[in-house]
Amino acid sequence: MTGLALEPSAFLDRFYISFWIPTALLTVALAIKLPSIIRLWRDPLMRAVGGLLLLACAVFVFCTPSMIARMNRLTGVPNFSAPLCYSLITALSGACLLLIVTWRNGLADRSAAGRHALRRVVRVYSGVIVALWALFLLADVPVERIRDLDTYYADTLFMREEILLYLVAHGVACLVTSRLIWNWAHTDGLDAWLRWGLKLLGAGYALNLIFNGSKLTAVVAHWCGGDLDWLSTNLAPPVASLAAILVAAGFILPHAGQYLHDRWRVRLAHRELGRLYRLMRAAAGEGVPFVLRATPELRLTRRETFIRDALLPLARHIDTGLGSRSYDAALVLGHPPERARALAAAVGILAALDGNAARSPDPAPGSDPTSLLREITAISRALRHRTDITAIRALATLEKDTAARVA
Repeated sequence: MTGLALEPSAFLDRFYISFWIPTALLTVALAIKLPSIIRLWRDPLMRAVGGLLLLACAVFVFCTPSMIARMNRLTGVPNFSAPLCYSLITALSGACLLLIVTWRNGLADRSAAGRHALRRVVRVYSGVIVALWALFLLADVPVERIRDLDTYYADTLFMREEILLYLVAHGVACLVTSRLIWNWAHTDGLDAWLRWGLKLLGAGYALNLIFNGSKLTAVVAHWCGGDLDWLSTNLAPPVASLAAILVAAGFILPHAGQYLHDRWRVRLAHRELGRLYRLMRAAAGEGVPFVLRATPELRLTRRETFIRDALLPLARHIDTGLGSRSYDAALVLGHPPERARALAAAVGILAALDGNAARSPDPAPGSDPTSLLREITAISRALRHRTDITAIRALATLEKDTAARVA
């Protein structure tokens, strides 16, 4: 029976997650948000996010077993870290509610009801923190407990009330926050990165409820004469770490995901212009000056500018008749209209560069340089398919010869 009783704790010990892992991720999330927090300090939402991340980091720093023992030694008070950790967890719970209330009300909401809700959250959770310290001063807790204080003192007068108070305050905050975040995550019109970030936040706060339930179940079991200490000592800590990791990822994902998406989009646009850029560069017989440390946006802008500058004089002399016949030929060969236009423009550009188009000092009748310059990305993509361009050009030439013979 003893072996069976130890089995859950031994099993969970294999899945231990160091508190420093969520601390590092929360610090990264705080670092990512910090410039916006400083720049928009008057924004109550940004202050709430900053406060929540800072308190979350503090919780995992001061609740590690090594830091608990160190704080007890520094103060000379056995279990001094208990009210400190409980206060940080309670403050974090209040910060969660402040964030969700501010989020839900919106930046434009300055109503008396909104301000009253924020003040009420601050008053309630500040009162809980004061009560935690008062109860600790009244409790008799002479034996230092690093990992199992909640269950060891579950039956101790005043400490029992303190443990129950912080668990209830934490559970209520997590329940309300989780529900509101999940509701928001399933509303229409959200950016995909924000939606996934909210889902991660919701999952993190849902896991916090498991942490809270594990602690509370172990404490209640003590009151009833049972022994489920492994729920508090072995299950709750890794659940809390995993919850913090998900919360940190929920804050990081919308920013990191959007940043990476924007970088990928710029680099893809730069690469897609490669064929047309190299064609215009060869035709011009010169390149563009190389700039050290150019940003992806700057390289894309320079490539677009070079292509348009090279195309502008050429576009005035493109054979529009060839373009029209090429467009019809592309449709006959089964290409959709947008692709047919790009392929026809590519045929006209190549013909002009080959010297096969009518090259007069005046613009070709019906030429539209503006339309051509707008479609440089589609034209560059079309240039990758030289087989299609050759087939379209051959069919367009055949149509011209046939029309000439008929005439």
